[in-house]
Amino acid sequence: MITLGKKTWVIAEGYIPEYGTGKEPEFTSHETACILNTSNENAEVELTIFFADKDPIGPYKVTVEAQRTKHLRFNDLKEPEPVPLGTDYACVIESSIPVVVQHTRLDSRQAENALLTTIAYSE
Repeated sequence: MITLGKKTWVIAEGYIPEYGTGKEPEFTSHETACILNTSNENAEVELTIFFADKDPIGPYKVTVEAQRTKHLRFNDLKEPEPVPLGTDYACVIESSIPVVVQHTRLDSRQAENALLTTIAYSE
């Protein structure tokens, strides 16, 4: 398998709704960075969160094992501090090796759920 992707990715639009409807955790409103590592080595990944009205937070550090995918919910990021709910943000993702990143949001504030997904911007 060849190594696919880039080392730097950007999700310019982020927002985690403050609440959701339905069974948890399946229907908890959330944002996810889906990270694919096709290489034969682990990817050491750092995420930094940016805001319109305050300093960035991060880095959040995760490992994506070789030839694996990780679906990383922003709601689950706790260190150095939780990503705030109900707040616009953007995210820069930097990896030690090339990876592929896709962004997904589940908005379950209404009974009719909305799912949005897009490929992140790579540099």
